[in-house]
Amino acid sequence: MRNEELRIGIFDSGLGGLTVVKALSQVIKGAELFYIADTKNAPYGEKTTEEILDFSLKITQYFIDTHQITALIVACNTATSAAIKTLRETYPKLIVIGTEPGIKPAIEKTKSGNIGVLATPATLKGDKYKELANNLSAGKDIVLYEQACPGLVEQIENGEIKSQKTKSMLEKWLNPMKENNVDTIVLGCTHYPLVADIIEEIMERKIEIIQTGHAIAKRLLVLSQEEGHSNSGPLNIYLYATDNIDTLSVYNILNTASPIKFISI
Repeated sequence: MRNEELRIGIFDSGLGGLTVVKALSQVIKGAELFYIADTKNAPYGEKTTEEILDFSLKITQYFIDTHQITALIVACNTATSAAIKTLRETYPKLIVIGTEPGIKPAIEKTKSGNIGVLATPATLKGDKYKELANNLSAGKDIVLYEQACPGLVEQIENGEIKSQKTKSMLEKWLNPMKENNVDTIVLGCTHYPLVADIIEEIMERKIEIIQTGHAIAKRLLVLSQEEGHSNSGPLNIYLYATDNIDTLSVYNILNTASPIKFISI
């Protein structure tokens, strides 16, 4: 990338990856950022590994062919688990950064040793997550309370963040964590920071919420500067979706009035 512009491709199945875009906008300068919300195939968390890998490869090739990206961010825990190894092997010249549940910082933060993990069914079933959880918690006085959250991504995508149905779903999942003195909760999906306030309200105590957007932004900064990126100048963000998306939520997440461009991949 030396002497070339940093051109970032970032994708998720919908709104969730915008929490990573927001974190990137606070750290990365002098770059072009292209975000795809693959709403046509959402939610990834309930698709097969083979389907998710296919989506990921097609989107990455689109980024390369159309936008000549130099860095790829998989802003989805589920897609990272399914595709990150293949993406790195297929595109060795790209900076490729995935998204993993923040179990390591959660272990560093917890005082009770009781950690909640909220994630999609596909993430919790994936070998990558299981290996990460087992390796990091081995030999430590740590208990992971893992909870799959089917349907939560759809609620967020539909703009139902503050609805009673969403709150009821979260209460059902969080009450066992509350009863077991969980003091740290890992948000194992990039959509979930959008309901962080509701999670804190339900838990009724001061808890640590672990999300990964800022860690991804810092990692990209380090890797891009190693390749000669000066990190100065404006960051231009272009937003795309493969199907309908709740544009009001997009504007609220990013605090932007930029138009959404609908494309087909």
